[in-house]
Formats: sequence, structure tokens, C-alpha cells
Amino acid sequence: MDSSFKQNPDLQMPEGGSEGLSRRHFLGGLGTATGILFTTLTPPARAEVITPVSVPQRRNLAYKVCVEAARIERATPPVPHPTSVDDELYSNHIGSFSKGLPHNDLGEVDPAAYQAMIDALKSGSPTSFEAIPLGGSLKLANPQLAYRYSLEGQDGWNLTLPRAFSFSSEPQAGEVVELYWQALLRDVPFADYPNHSLAQQAVEDLQRFSIFQDLTIETLFRGNTSGERIGPYVSQFLFKDVPYGARPTNQRCRVTAAGVDFMTDYAEWLQIQRGFAPTTSAAFEPDLYYLYNGRALGEYVHRDFLYQAGLDAGLILLSYGPAALDAANPYLSSVTQSGFGTFGSAHILDLLSRVANTALMACWYQKWLVHRRLRPEAFGGHLHNFLIGSASYRFNDKLLQSPVLAEINLQHGTYLLPQAYPEGCPAHPSYPAGHAAFAGASCTVLKAFFNEAFTLPDPVQPTVDGLSLEAYTGEVLTIGGELDKLAANVTIGRSLAGIHYRSDALSGLKLGEDVAITILRDLKLTYNESFSGFSLTRFDGTQITI
Repeated sequence: MDSSFKQNPDLQMPEGGSEGLSRRHFLGGLGTATGILFTTLTPPARAEVITPVSVPQRRNLAYKVCVEAARIERATPPVPHPTSVDDELYSNHIGSFSKGLPHNDLGEVDPAAYQAMIDALKSGSPTSFEAIPLGGSLKLANPQLAYRYSLEGQDGWNLTLPRAFSFSSEPQAGEVVELYWQALLRDVPFADYPNHSLAQQAVEDLQRFSIFQDLTIETLFRGNTSGERIGPYVSQFLFKDVPYGARPTNQRCRVTAAGVDFMTDYAEWLQIQRGFAPTTSAAFEPDLYYLYNGRALGEYVHRDFLYQAGLDAGLILLSYGPAALDAANPYLSSVTQSGFGTFGSAHILDLLSRVANTALMACWYQKWLVHRRLRPEAFGGHLHNFLIGSASYRFNDKLLQSPVLAEINLQHGTYLLPQAYPEGCPAHPSYPAGHAAFAGASCTVLKAFFNEAFTLPDPVQPTVDGLSLEAYTGEVLTIGGELDKLAANVTIGRSLAGIHYRSDALSGLKLGEDVAITILRDLKLTYNESFSGFSLTRFDGTQITI
């Protein structure tokens, strides 16, 4: 082989190979002129790698960054985990999650099957999960996610939440009453609440409960942050066209048929608790709708993928250009550079998925290993059996005094909680909400990278029929407020569908926010840019800098 191939590795020929390509055959195919070119090339001098440190030094520095991040997380004091008291109060486990396991005719879980699930959760052994008896074909939803480690941010086991409300408590009763009213108002446009008699009744009834003392018709079924209470019920980030590269996409969605709810028949309810597939399926309206009522929003969060709402919001925000970025972004003041893989679109969009998945890990720990709160559909079944005299359970008096129960029975012939999905809830515990956790994490990342005070241009709202959009001319809507609203919409949408309590939503948002903050704290160690830190407003209104 001539010297040009020996000295220039980029010109090396394959050695052997299935084609049997010889040097003579290769050069012959090139022609005389090309052959002369190869034989007269002068090997270039080898350029040095241009770096401030050597590769071995870089490896040591990378190791130190990893160690420092781990040291910060390990230095965080261990947190307490207030656990559910319902397992101790109810030997029949009516206050705990058990969907998919064998149940008796009252919907009470088989004790041996429930204990097998608890034993598996205690051991963490993969084989022990395979020994859990199931009642039907429904499989438990990924309980082993609770044991997975994250290499970014605080380990999910060291993030804490308040104890979930207990089965017979007054706050739990208030949340259940809200769910029944949400079911009755599922087809009423959000914009019609102030003038709707049933919505007025819901407010008056809910105000009896301690958790709804400040409720008004304007805040019915909304979250707790100030941004959520300004403007249309649904966030601008769920209305605006999404710039998916060269293909702008509008956000009209399929919606299930109006007036059709599920799991209001006791036999069907019982079979689904036992883990059998529903015998009914959803029909859809012929048109596509913007998210204008509870049924539409509930269906959106039925079909969305993990961080879809956050991704869409991120793409919309990036389309607004540098003016929408947070003032601390180091490239806003650069005259020679722009951000991309750091402090730019690639960085932001990547983080949305990473924090969402990590938040899910922390959420599953709380769901399976700490709280195991029963789902609203199961609570509704126990309440039904009590009200028809088939079982004797302890319920809060304020719940039993609510006029919503008579209205539900009048419409459906049972006291079961009407569900928006034929299958009801997924096969994992209720508290906290997974949608809330990943929405809280994604929206926290967006707050960190964008200017929360930025006014959103050309705000819109759905027409009363949900088929189109019209201009919104009320109070100014900002990035921060609409991100808070987006997070609430994603998780309260699950409550509007009947599958989560309000506190599942609020606690899940906090958990996701905590996860995102600890990941951003770790990432701060990795940047080369001069960067003062991420500043953002937490869901409780606290201003922080990371």
C-alpha cells in the first residue's frame, strides 16, 4: 500500500471484506487522473485538539461534577413520609387501592390477594410481583417504577407529600362531592358556569366544606394559583396552534359523545374493579372541538402522551423569539453567539421529557409505597352500597347530606360516580396524580427558561359551542399565569373525568415541581456559560433562584 494510505488514516482501505475489493481493482476503477491524485497527495500535518484541558483532565472534571451533584443531593436531610391510616382503620381495606385484584360482591378486595400485593411492595422482588393474584385480565400499572433510581436531581424517595385524606374525613368528603358535581356539569361549557343553575348549586354545596371556604362561581373547579383564576378556564397553551416544525397544528380534539357516562351500572362497576374489560365503549362526536367543557378536557388528558402539554407549550413559547426568554439567559447579551444545545430550543425541549419521566418515578414511589389511596370510582362503589343498605361503612355526615347524591341517583339509578372513560381509572393508586407530577415538572422547566411576566400576544378563547376560537379581550395573560393554568388544566382534567381527587392534583403538581427544581440545580453545575441561575415562581407564589 502506498504511503498516502499508510500515513492518512482517513484514506485507509478496508482490510479484506466480503466484497474482496483489492487495491489494484479499486485504483483501476478510479481512472488515471484520480490515481495520480492519490499518489501525489502530501500528508497534512496532524492538528492538535483545541481544548482548554486535556482529555484525561476533562474526565476527572466530569467525575468531580457528578460527585458534586451527588454530594448536594446526599446532603439533603431525610424527609418524613406521612402514610395512610386507612389500612389500620379498615380491616377490609375499603380505604385502599385494590383495582384488578379479586373482589367480593360488595367490591371488597380479597384479603389474601391484597396481602400478596403488600408483600410484593415490601420486598421489591420482581418475582414476588408475579405471584400477586389478579381478578381478571387487567395488569397492575408498573409498580416496580417505584424502585427505579434517577441519576439527576434528588432521589424520589427523599421528596415528601402530606398524608392523603382518609376515607371518612371531612376533606375527603368535600373532594368526593366535588367529583359528583363535576360529573353532572361535564357537558356544560366552562364559560357558562356563572349563569348555570347547577353550577350555582355546586358552589353553594361545596362551600359547606373546609377546603372550599373561599370558593366562588368564578373559581369553580379551578386550581389555587392566581394565574389560574384570570381569563378563560383553559390555558392559551391548549388553544394556540402548535408550530411542529414546518407543520403548524391546531389543537381541536376528538370528544366523546355528550351525555354518555360510564360505570353507572353496578354489575359493570364490579367487573371492572375485578380487572375485567368494560363491556361498553365510547362513541365520539363527529366534529373536532377546542377544550371548552369538562368532557373535552377530560378526553384530552385521556389520550395525551407523557409530556405533550409541556412540549406544545414549549414549542409555542419558542416561536415568540428572544423577547419571551428569561432575562438570565446568557445568550441574550451575546453579540456573537446564540443558544441551542444549551439555553436554546434543543436544551429546553430535551429537558421537558427528562423531568417529566423523573417526576413519574417520584410519583410512583408515593403511590405504591406510601399512600395507596383508593380511586374515586371505588369510593363511589362503597358509598353506593352504603346508601342502598348493602353494607355498613363510616362516611362523613357532610357527604351524606349533599344534594348531589340524590341528583346522581335520579339521573343514573345508582349512587356510583359517573366516569368519562369506559374503563375508569388506570390500575395504580390515586395519590398523587401522575399527570399532575409530570405537568408540574414540565411547567417548572418552562418557567425557568422563559420570562414569566411576558404578555402572551393575541389571546383567544373557544366559542360557546367549542368549534372555533374567538379573541379574548379581558385581563392580560402572562407566560407565568398561563403555565400555572396549563398545569392545573392537565391534572384537574383528570378529576373532571372522575378518576382523581383534587388533592391528588395539587400534591402531584408540588411533587413534579420539586423534582424539576432539583434537576435544574444539578444542571447548573454543568454549564460553561456565565450564568447567574434559574429564577421562577413556585405554584405557591414563592419566588426562588436556583
